Amino acid sequence: MICLDALSVDFDERFQLHDINWTIQPGEHWLIAGANGSGKSALAAVLAGEGTHLSGTLSGVPDRVALVSYERQAELIEAERRKDDADIMDVVSEGTPVAEIIDADCHDPDLAQTLIDTLGLRPLMGRAFRKLSTGETRKVMLIRALTSQPDVLVLDEPFDGLDHNSMAWLQDHLSALAEVMPMVIVLNRFDECPDFITHVAYLENGQLLHRVDRDNERAYAELYQLLHLKTSGLEIPAADPAARLPALNPDAPLVRLTGASVRYAENTVFEDLNWTIEANQSWQLSGPNGSGKTCLLSLITGDHPQCYVNDIMAFGFQRGTGESIWQIKQFIGYVSTALQWEYRVGTGLRNVIISGFYDSIGLYTKSTDTQKAIADEWLALLGMSERADEPFNTLSFGDQRLVLIARAMVKHPPLLILDEPCLGLDDMNRQLVLALVERICLDSETTVLYVNHREQDRVPGIDNHLTLTE
Repeated sequence: MICLDALSVDFDERFQLHDINWTIQPGEHWLIAGANGSGKSALAAVLAGEGTHLSGTLSGVPDRVALVSYERQAELIEAERRKDDADIMDVVSEGTPVAEIIDADCHDPDLAQTLIDTLGLRPLMGRAFRKLSTGETRKVMLIRALTSQPDVLVLDEPFDGLDHNSMAWLQDHLSALAEVMPMVIVLNRFDECPDFITHVAYLENGQLLHRVDRDNERAYAELYQLLHLKTSGLEIPAADPAARLPALNPDAPLVRLTGASVRYAENTVFEDLNWTIEANQSWQLSGPNGSGKTCLLSLITGDHPQCYVNDIMAFGFQRGTGESIWQIKQFIGYVSTALQWEYRVGTGLRNVIISGFYDSIGLYTKSTDTQKAIADEWLALLGMSERADEPFNTLSFGDQRLVLIARAMVKHPPLLILDEPCLGLDDMNRQLVLALVERICLDSETTVLYVNHREQDRVPGIDNHLTLTE
């Protein structure tokens, strides 16, 4: 049993793993997953003895751990280059032949010969290792690892650089090897996860946030969805060109509050608040319960009666000059727990998203083919393509929240207001929502006004913060 207990590790001040708690039991095969830069490769390298331990413990690691990674590959190539630099006779070295590189740590010559033929490396045995292509180099690294008779096999992106036939062979070989050897595999593409994997470890920002048993179907599905949002190349779907909103003045702010105050008899919620929200300038609004966050939002949306006695400019309209509330709301997408409580319909997910074009709860208008296609693109982004006709009211609370955010975004409003979108969600669903908000901030021109009261729920891509106090 390999055990990492509150382990923090530094990698030459380039990256750190923080407070990792992880146990690999006999018979388990783990996939390490996460977005780029999350620490997947670093965690794999720790098992092979790399990194400087800052705190915590690592125990139970066997003597022979074989690691295949881009870092090990680069180290081997760099070692070959240093041999050239050290040549005092000024004779250009041809480099170490592939055959010697493989033999250096080989404990199973018969298997080595089989792998050399299977992976098509026989003609390259006399060639210098550093002259191989990326895919050929990766094959050599795999042969070295597989023939070293390791106690644990750690593979960082083992399928990268391999042709289709080589990838298929490696997947079959690893499946057979899994019967007798524990494995830890790092993958960016979650859909390449081998069938023999029993558990998944999910990292983010150097922290191990989730450890999921693959037999736990619900937890595995939620993790798959999170990874899909974090790592898929899908972009925020475009707006419907036939349903564009009226153009706004690009030089004017979306919203400007000047000396805003809200009072109830003797109670002042806030006063003399000056706040300007520019286009493409997302904000995070925070503060304790009772500080007036929701009250401030209702001034912007026009749902608070005191919006007409305050100096508020919204989307080119000076509040209280004869504009209708719908002239304001057409530019806003809104998601809150209260809306979710109201949206208790059995409508299919596709139609829930389409209802965002009409700002309705339920769909009462015949949708166009374009609207259906856009809704399907949103479902694909959410990892819900197979659930388009599933009734909304049968979804988990977290999945409902994701669909409602898509509904609010479908018309690409200039301003998307998310009022405590993580409220009532467990940790996994909270991260799903945060991942979607992050995608919207990075991939769209919609300005996000994100309301929360938890420090750990900050969203990358939102750099402006307004904090209300009691």
